Amino acid sequence: MAENNRNTGAASAPKVDLRRRAPMGQDVEKPKKMRETIGRLVDYFIQSKNLLLGLLLAVVAVTVTSLAAPALQGQAIDAITERSGQEFRTVLLLLLLAFVANSLFSLAQTLLAARLSQSIVRHMRYDLFYKIDHLPIAYLDQHSNGDVMSRMTNDIENISNTVSQSLASLLSGVLTIIGTVAIMFWYCPQLTLITMLTVILTVLVTGFMSKKMRVVYRRRAAALGRLNGHSEEMISGYRTVLAYNRQERTKEEFRELSDRLTKEGIRAEILGGSMGPLMNAISTLGFVIVAAFGGYFALQGMITIGVISAFIIYAKQFSRPINEIAQLYGSVQTAVAGAERVFELMDQPDEDNSGTETIENMQGNVSFRHVNFSYLPGKQVLYDFNLEVKSGQKIALVGATGSGKTTVVNLLMRFYPVDSGEILIDGKNIMDLKRDWLRHNTAIVLQDTVLFSDTIENNIKYGNPGADDETMTNAAETSNCAAFIRRLKNGYQTVLKQAGASLSHGQRQLLNIARAVIADPRILILDEATSSVDTRTEQGIQDALVNLMKNRTSLIIAHRLSTIQDADLIVVMDKGRVVETGTHDELLQKQGTYYGLYMAQFEGNRT
Repeated sequence: MAENNRNTGAASAPKVDLRRRAPMGQDVEKPKKMRETIGRLVDYFIQSKNLLLGLLLAVVAVTVTSLAAPALQGQAIDAITERSGQEFRTVLLLLLLAFVANSLFSLAQTLLAARLSQSIVRHMRYDLFYKIDHLPIAYLDQHSNGDVMSRMTNDIENISNTVSQSLASLLSGVLTIIGTVAIMFWYCPQLTLITMLTVILTVLVTGFMSKKMRVVYRRRAAALGRLNGHSEEMISGYRTVLAYNRQERTKEEFRELSDRLTKEGIRAEILGGSMGPLMNAISTLGFVIVAAFGGYFALQGMITIGVISAFIIYAKQFSRPINEIAQLYGSVQTAVAGAERVFELMDQPDEDNSGTETIENMQGNVSFRHVNFSYLPGKQVLYDFNLEVKSGQKIALVGATGSGKTTVVNLLMRFYPVDSGEILIDGKNIMDLKRDWLRHNTAIVLQDTVLFSDTIENNIKYGNPGADDETMTNAAETSNCAAFIRRLKNGYQTVLKQAGASLSHGQRQLLNIARAVIADPRILILDEATSSVDTRTEQGIQDALVNLMKNRTSLIIAHRLSTIQDADLIVVMDKGRVVETGTHDELLQKQGTYYGLYMAQFEGNRT
């Protein structure tokens, strides 16, 4: 119901990478308030503290068994060297137990991480949906649907992926680094310090390559974006390309963009492909260093052959979690950025729910008194708007697009608060009335039909869930939709797919009217209810609307002036002000703004 003349300022939803981790060197979405957001995420972890504790224990067990395996392998080699069969069999059995335990604990870690992630996102989704259900219309008008949906889906899914796939790896990586260094120092401090040189080299090379790759990946992404944009424009505007005989120029532009993408892609692939060989080269260098110095220390009697074997494994085991943590950091940043966007939406103020009064035996008298309103500061939409609507009257609001017609009903429904002035129903300010009571006694039929993927019965009863079947069928008869419903195979139990896509627009609108009928409101709002249908369909809808408006106060917004000629009062609006009022005949006699609008439509219909 957003008025066309306001600037909605809808934000487009940022693209969020749903992969487990961002490729090395590529940009990731970064949070603005990392510490605060993580603190709020911890609250959700605490809600699933038993699963979190189980996951931590499983991670510790996996790490311990992983760290024990190389040491046991070293002992096995020493037992072989010393020809101690009994010790070899004992160590071999312990090694087998370590591998089995590691496998079992790894399985438990995976299952617990999955359970924990789903538990956390379940609570987050519930809290987020509760917030969306209580958001003011103003927020949804100023933010695109895609942005809100992205927070519910992409951002939540990012958090889920990080918890289920990255959290355990991060914890295990940190513990592995600490445990590996401790064991290596315990075995041989000198060889440990020498081994650290290759680790430092690994970190330096990784950091250097990441910076280089980030630049190249940005260029490739920009080149890909330009090529995709050009292709989309040419395909969507193909008729224009042919009409102006621009095929050759279009192909030349495509070739230039494609060549640029190819060059950037080759650079990116070369850099990306070189990362693995570089890491393997450093790993091999580390192996040589450990073997050489380890052999020397073994000859000096400082360590055994088995310790050298364990050191080689620990050196590789030490480098792996460092690289893994570096890559996972981007995934964690993206997840925290997604959580920040989710919390940003959760922190929005709820819709105003003030007001405690109700009206017994409501008559439906509506008064707008000196109402001023602006959606955005400095951009006023209504200026000193005054209107008196008596019970049972049919009032039509007409005017050019952006004149403020829809704004009037937005204010009456309490979708927005007025800047100044007041709106009264039976003499009571609507801000003093219970919001739910007000909307229960007010029904609205929009130009854009809204049906749900449910049965026709439930779609009609959406206006009054407690209504019985007789009331529902009477509502369908009143709204002239009962006939086509009976022709359907399953009648009222027909399930509407894709929100009624199989029905004509007119049939969908009649169901909307039936929903309004079953709500039995005292005040009825019709917002362009027939503007998007053909004239023949419009007549059927108009007949249903006549039945609906009987004995009700009705506010009608219409561009087709032929549909409101029998209105008790026509209010002509222009730029947020009332410029004319009167009946159809009175306004035609004045030959003012309404006369101009009517004659423009009349001449258009004649041609």
